[in-house]
Amino acid sequence: MAISLTEAAADHVRRSLEKRGKGEGVRLGVKTTGCSGLGYVLEYVDDLLDSDCVFESHGLKVVVDEDSLDFLDGTELDFVREGINEGFKFNNPNVRGECGCGESFSV
Repeated sequence: MAISLTEAAADHVRRSLEKRGKGEGVRLGVKTTGCSGLGYVLEYVDDLLDSDCVFESHGLKVVVDEDSLDFLDGTELDFVREGINEGFKFNNPNVRGECGCGESFSV
């Protein structure tokens, strides 16, 4: 099982953590939402929990809770710029369907 960051995502996270002045890395998870069932949750991690699954990617920690790991195994987190828009993109091999607006997915 593994979760990884692209170099672009790692650079963005690293700069954001430096601006914040603290942080262990990023936490990636899923929650029930939207018309397809699941949505991504992404936040900075200041403290690790005993139950966290921790992956290293480009020198940064990517933290996933045990309940989300089955849905996220093999996911690569990218950071993309398209015109004036920028944001994280989840390359998740487990996704079987997405809603039309792109806010939720199913596995």
